[in-house]
Amino acid sequence: MQQGSGKQIFITVLALALLFGGIYGMQQFRNSMMAKSIRGKGIPPQTVSTTVASYDIWSPAIDTIGSLHAIKGASLSTETGGLVTAIHFSSGESVSAGKLLVELNAAPLIAQLQQFQASARLAKINYARDVAQLHIQAVSQSTVDADATALQSANAQVTAQQALIAQKMIRAPFDGILGIRQIDPGQYFAPGSTIVTLQKLDPIYLDFSIPQVDMTLVRKGLLVEAHSDALPGKALHGRITAIEPQVDVNTRNIKVRAILPNTDGKLLPGLFMTVRIDQDRKQRLVTLPNAAVAYNPYGSTVFVVHENGKDTKGRPQLIVEQRFVTTGPTRGDQVAILSGIHANEIIVTTGQLKLHNGMPVLINNSIQPTNDPQPNVSDE
Repeated sequence: MQQGSGKQIFITVLALALLFGGIYGMQQFRNSMMAKSIRGKGIPPQTVSTTVASYDIWSPAIDTIGSLHAIKGASLSTETGGLVTAIHFSSGESVSAGKLLVELNAAPLIAQLQQFQASARLAKINYARDVAQLHIQAVSQSTVDADATALQSANAQVTAQQALIAQKMIRAPFDGILGIRQIDPGQYFAPGSTIVTLQKLDPIYLDFSIPQVDMTLVRKGLLVEAHSDALPGKALHGRITAIEPQVDVNTRNIKVRAILPNTDGKLLPGLFMTVRIDQDRKQRLVTLPNAAVAYNPYGSTVFVVHENGKDTKGRPQLIVEQRFVTTGPTRGDQVAILSGIHANEIIVTTGQLKLHNGMPVLINNSIQPTNDPQPNVSDE
């Protein structure tokens, strides 16, 4: 009985060994055939889109931000206080230089002026009489000199009093547009308080800053183009008129001022502006879409497509070469390539993440990345 059981176990073990051996053999055979198939077919090509590197004309530009300032602007006030007796302007009015805007109470000063004027008239009469008496030796020269001094002193008092009265009359210092009135008749006006703002707006200043690395690219007379979201779709053009002759030690920026025409008066002081400064010299640079360049900590790279013989049907076989490049300025969706590639070379624009050096590729240019030097930003 035991002998029969041992034989049965041996047969079972042998059957299991043959079964597992067959499974293992089939697996090895399948793996071997798959490896042979892969070696025969090679690495499958990856589909990419491409562009041809070409020369383009570049005008170096600086993009920055700034704000507008009135060419002349002041918050009108007075050196002396007093009650407001008359207001001769309306808020928002255009005025000419010298226009009387506000009168403060000057009655006591005017009365004292009349006293000084009377004293000056008397001093003038005394001086004239004594000059006539001097010709007949009726008075001495010292008397005439004293009269002349008294006349000069009286006239000086009149002039000083007239200046004090003028301080009670606030006038427009230049042509411009008034702001909102800050005082009312009968109000006591304290020295230094604001009566109204006055702005001369045509033309208008555009002030902005540039980093110190761009200081050699900016000079007086260069054209600037400015835009504001307050005036959508409108480009404003002006010229640089002044450059600050020092660098700000806190920001390492340089202040620049341009002047813009403002005949319609739509540009207001304080308006935020985007600014572009175009250079008047041109450069011929190899240009690619920005998407074609892979920017890495160790350097920027592109994939260049080369022909690598023919396939069995006579079609060209394409492979890629990874190449380091030196990038230059950018504009919109484009970047200038200073070194690393040449014009007319075929460059991969999409699909770089699945590529490595020497990999075969297929080209499908049905979809291309944007390549606009001046793209328009829109909300969708």
